[in-house]
Amino acid sequence: MLAALLAGEGLKGIAELAAEEAGGPVAIVLPARGLAAASDGGVGLDELSARTAERLGGSGEPIRADVELELPVDAGEQRIGYALAFQPSGNGLGDLQVDREEVLRTAALAAVAEVAVADARDEVAADVRGTLLEELRSGRIEADEIARRAARLGCDLSRGGVALVADVRSARPRHAAVLITGEHSGAIAEPLLVAGSDSSAGETPTERVYAVLPASGGEDTAERATASARAIAGRLRAHGPAAFSSFCFDPAELGRAVAEAELMLDVIARDERLAEQLTDGVGNGVYRLLFRAMASDPDEVRRFYEDTVSALVAHDTQYRTDLLGTLESYLAHDCNMNATARAVFAHRHTVAHRLSRVRELTGLDPAVGEDRERLGLGIKAYRIVAPTLHK
Repeated sequence: MLAALLAGEGLKGIAELAAEEAGGPVAIVLPARGLAAASDGGVGLDELSARTAERLGGSGEPIRADVELELPVDAGEQRIGYALAFQPSGNGLGDLQVDREEVLRTAALAAVAEVAVADARDEVAADVRGTLLEELRSGRIEADEIARRAARLGCDLSRGGVALVADVRSARPRHAAVLITGEHSGAIAEPLLVAGSDSSAGETPTERVYAVLPASGGEDTAERATASARAIAGRLRAHGPAAFSSFCFDPAELGRAVAEAELMLDVIARDERLAEQLTDGVGNGVYRLLFRAMASDPDEVRRFYEDTVSALVAHDTQYRTDLLGTLESYLAHDCNMNATARAVFAHRHTVAHRLSRVRELTGLDPAVGEDRERLGLGIKAYRIVAPTLHK
């Protein structure tokens, strides 16, 4: 059995060797790891796995009537399954003088060793995935290396891809990574430790799940990859905020895409009301363009914010007014004074006074089309740069 293990024959090889020694079918079923193998194809592994899972869950019922002998398989202090021996098949020969319990015990030990080898192999693969994703987010990888190293992990970026980042708060991050790779073929996903949004405050590093979703073949590769990212982000949001980048046709742009997804996640985490708005605007929305600009040239976006609505933010903070909120509502209601007054629970004359203050503080008139566009864009820029502003 050790030879089968070293030869990479896995649980099935162990079960077949044990069956030869025991003189009858053997199965190794490890529901806690999602693994099962049998020496005989007629054993019915699906049913056997379900019944074994019930036994692990505390059921006192026999796993199956035709199981003659069962021995637990323990990994450390955790019981992960059972090694099972079935009734020997009648072949007209006398009973073999074999200690079947000892054979099964050896098979159980070999199964533990196989699980340990698989865990070590998975850990190495996770380290490789994590290293690539960490280098993407930190910009430490050469552009021509990205596609080559991703290909080694089964991620084909020749047609481009999308970056996704998520904070998973109600489940283990590893489970979220598995969900991503299960939902999107060829995806790379791994939890990474990252510093808090305000590292100067000495925040404890937290785990975020980072992923790269490659495009598949066909003419609508960008649309399909983006739709997949949107669906996965939607599922992950049940456990915490999640965000994804715009589509990158060139793998060399994925570092920028990761930064874009991080920025979007920071904004959503700070103001969850924007989550749906940002998702709906993906690909061609103004917010998406600003996120891409912020990832490429953050100083330019900050300068635009400073030149437009920063004075309103400062005034609201100092005097506890709501100039920015009133302006945003005014723009959202197509500059209708009465509708704005109802939305902000104020008299229309109060709204007019606030808009007058907006003109005084910004030098931009909400009643003028070009100024109105600059103010609207300035508000969106503020939503994006807000997590990076010092309070």
